[in-house]
Amino acid sequence: MSITAINQQLLRAIGVGIAVVRGDDLQFLFSNGPFSDWFGKPEAGSALTDVLQDIDIDRVREALSESGRFSGEISVKLKRRTLVIAISISRTDEDTDDFFVVECQNITRIRELESMIDSYSSMVERNTRELEREKERVERLLLNLMPRTVYEEFKTFGVVTPQLYESVSVVMLDFVDFTRFAANHDPTVTLGELNDIFTAFDRIAEQFGCERIKTIGDAYLAVAGMPEPSPDHMRAVANCAVRFIRYLERRNQSHQYKWQARIGLGTGSAVGSVVGIQKYVYDVFGSAVNLAARLQAFANPMCVVAPDSMKEFLVEEFHLDDLGKQEVRSFGEMRLMRVSPGIELARKAGRF
Repeated sequence: MSITAINQQLLRAIGVGIAVVRGDDLQFLFSNGPFSDWFGKPEAGSALTDVLQDIDIDRVREALSESGRFSGEISVKLKRRTLVIAISISRTDEDTDDFFVVECQNITRIRELESMIDSYSSMVERNTRELEREKERVERLLLNLMPRTVYEEFKTFGVVTPQLYESVSVVMLDFVDFTRFAANHDPTVTLGELNDIFTAFDRIAEQFGCERIKTIGDAYLAVAGMPEPSPDHMRAVANCAVRFIRYLERRNQSHQYKWQARIGLGTGSAVGSVVGIQKYVYDVFGSAVNLAARLQAFANPMCVVAPDSMKEFLVEEFHLDDLGKQEVRSFGEMRLMRVSPGIELARKAGRF
């Protein structure tokens, strides 16, 4: 067997499609088996464009003229399957255009794998975005249940260590005749009213550095001085309280339902911690909370009552009325005072 015959046999055996065309008219001189399997066996005298009808021959000649090689892809419908064939055309001799070699390789599987990888990548990215959104949603939910510093500790360690805060202040608000209102109105009306009012209270509390801890029915409880210490915690809760009242007064002027509230202020120590294992809630306990709850009962509608011990911290900014000594359950006899906006504060309160 001659060398030429051996070469042709080898070309027929490999999995790469090979064809040789003449340079001037691109007529086929040779093609192997894989080439014929994909494009059909070229008839005598047929040209490259007759077999590869989708190929851009002008682009091929331009590429051969510039770099001596053309590379591209072409799709072939073979029975029910579409194959992607990579085509490379180059000169047999670097110096002449007498003959061109056409090399073809089936890259269908590679393209299918690339498509699968792109699809999986898109799916992973989509799932990652969904997980990020879910994480943000859970974070917002937990931040509604506990202060951020407590949340950060809970996220890092999985638990929150109970902490005693020696000096904090508490504002506790309770609506007048809420039970009767809830009994006489549709629950959606009651819930809508509370949502509207408590949302405004949250903004006021945040403005003055207070942290809303919880709402219990119609009761609203916020603290200052915890978990971050604050030397002005008494003024912070007093500012919140008088602006809660101012907000309700202004709201009552334009809304269908009129609300009145009693507010008690307390100061002292408190313990803060997450309570519960399966249903988490951040809560505070201690004398400051109990005092605010007790003094709330001494307040007339739309009034704020505070212990006399807060007087020296509030006297310059607020108008204080002495309510005399009162017997406060669990605290004994205490001198109480009513807290109202001072002249300067009343002037500024118009914005609420």
